[in-house]
Amino acid sequence: MRLFPVHRFRLSLSLPTRRRIAMSTTIPVDSSVKATSERAAELKEALEEIRSRVEAAAAKTTAPRKAPPTLVAVSKYKPASDVLACYEVDQRDFGENYVQELVDKAAQLPSDIRWHFIGTLQSNKAKILASIPNLYAVQTVSTVKGATALHKALPADRPTPLNVLLQVNTSGEDAKSGVAPLTAGSPPAALASTADIDASELVQLAKHILAECPRLHLQGLMTIGSLAESLAAAEKPNEDFARLVGTRDALEAALERAGFRREDGRWGEGGRLLLSMGMSSDFEAALAAGSDIVRVGTGIFGARPKKEEVKGR
Repeated sequence: MRLFPVHRFRLSLSLPTRRRIAMSTTIPVDSSVKATSERAAELKEALEEIRSRVEAAAAKTTAPRKAPPTLVAVSKYKPASDVLACYEVDQRDFGENYVQELVDKAAQLPSDIRWHFIGTLQSNKAKILASIPNLYAVQTVSTVKGATALHKALPADRPTPLNVLLQVNTSGEDAKSGVAPLTAGSPPAALASTADIDASELVQLAKHILAECPRLHLQGLMTIGSLAESLAAAEKPNEDFARLVGTRDALEAALERAGFRREDGRWGEGGRLLLSMGMSSDFEAALAAGSDIVRVGTGIFGARPKKEEVKGR
């Protein structure tokens, strides 16, 4: 049985970025969770290619960024052995869409993995999610009810607050979750009035987290965006990404007006709310627009099986 390092994150009140500083120990990992050498080589090659593209795209943007972008490898419907193969070539951030799949994989894999939950957040699943010790972030908070449920479910002895990102429905599609953005029009050039912004659902949700949920850390905003904008990314700027950038700027200003100053370190990282936008088909356009976190699945792991096929296994 192999031993992998574990990191127990330590809370730092003054510098949120120090949460990744760790004290090393080891835990056993089931040796049967192992990809074939051919699959491991395939994943390594794909991951290296995506990393190179992320680095190149990030270097081209003029958007302010205080740290290199984070690549979240989305392992939805993929076996734990695939995750471990990527882990063994230094990938640490992984994303999952389904609570039970995340629970199962977290139990089998090294506990210094930083798990990001990127699926629909259901309040009745908050307790299960909160029980995962190395859950690093929930990127899909969109209601006061969901935020409160997460906060209440987190153990009192958790060493650091749980990072949360607020999901914004930048495309306005009924099929997508998320709160409305704070920008108006197409292209998204105009902001709503200051009074409308301060009264908006997004600002009220952010203020609730800051005032009532000390076990949560408001890290940033997340969007999925429309397929049409994604497909047109090579031809024109992505309006959904521009809306999220404008919404982030407007939200930061609203929080400062409400007395939540950026220098106090109660939200964001390094005085800025992070942006999670961009997936396999459009992450380079997202990075050009200023994304801090990109979520790449098929570009690393290959095509996913259909949900019905997974259930039938």
